[in-house]
Amino acid sequence: MNLETEKDIIQLISNDSFMMEILTAASTLRLPDWSICAGFVRSKIWDELHGYGRTSMPDIDVVYFDKNNINEGEEKRLEKLLAALLPDVPWSVKNEARMHVRNDINPYLNTEDAISKFPETCTALGVYLDKNEELHLIAPHGIQDVLAMIVRPTPLFNNSSVLMKVYEQRIRNKKWHLIWDMVTYAVKTDEGKYN
Repeated sequence: MNLETEKDIIQLISNDSFMMEILTAASTLRLPDWSICAGFVRSKIWDELHGYGRTSMPDIDVVYFDKNNINEGEEKRLEKLLAALLPDVPWSVKNEARMHVRNDINPYLNTEDAISKFPETCTALGVYLDKNEELHLIAPHGIQDVLAMIVRPTPLFNNSSVLMKVYEQRIRNKKWHLIWDMVTYAVKTDEGKYN
């Protein structure tokens, strides 16, 4: 399949019965402002661009935004509900209304704002089913980097020396180029930023 637009990515995921089964399971929770994000979307795109079947996913990241209940125990309860529906899926559920604390930054406004503040632009992606079961893509930094298979920090990370260390550690740990050999990394400039 030729991937050039957001519509192409939505079609790619819509055609994947495994991904749609996961999205449908997550939608049954009726979470506020929810999405399945990060590697779930990025890996599918990179697998397609590399001509792979499906590479393994260490987890399926379900995020939502609920300021009224930021108890971490609620996330664990939701993971158990999802595991009862699809027990072989490595579910991870996070309420983005509390996750800003991890990066010591201002609270997120909503799920899309949280996704925009993920470490890499190519991972700052999410998909969800609306109440009519239509699939939508969240791509606050666009799709250019994920389609070009380039790993680059999001502006939040690129403009913070503290967060840049987190980004650089993730790059060392993830080693995406060993799975997808066409993946490249943004180059660090003399000013310590990535372009």
